[in-house]
Amino acid sequence: MKELTTFMDHWNDSDSKTKQAFIELYDHLKTLEDTTLDFIARPKVSYSLRPRHNNQKNRSLFAMVDVIDDDPDDRWLSVCFYGEMITDPEEAGDLIPEGLLGEDGYCFDLYEYDRHTIEYLKKRLSQAYETAKEASY
Repeated sequence: MKELTTFMDHWNDSDSKTKQAFIELYDHLKTLEDTTLDFIARPKVSYSLRPRHNNQKNRSLFAMVDVIDDDPDDRWLSVCFYGEMITDPEEAGDLIPEGLLGEDGYCFDLYEYDRHTIEYLKKRLSQAYETAKEASY
């Protein structure tokens, strides 16, 4: 995770405070037991944090927390889940057909820090984690 640490150390947060949002989501993921975190850097495209429950057999992740890097001075987040692994009671996400590694998924875009949205996303991350843990996706 050295690459993730380097990325975060060099990320100058903007007024939108998306770095703070990312840190809070990352810190939440670190609390989920039996979870491995992969980090994939594609500068000028995205930086992707991918959690995987150790019981998962058929999928390499249960969520993606992407930092979209199309404007390094004003990065934004896209947090995505497989469609059947979460619920979206507030209908805040966008259903993306074949949008998550070729499967239907929900993505939640965050352009600026919002406490309610962060808490909502933490609940979705926990729900996807529990689904992955129980169903061995």
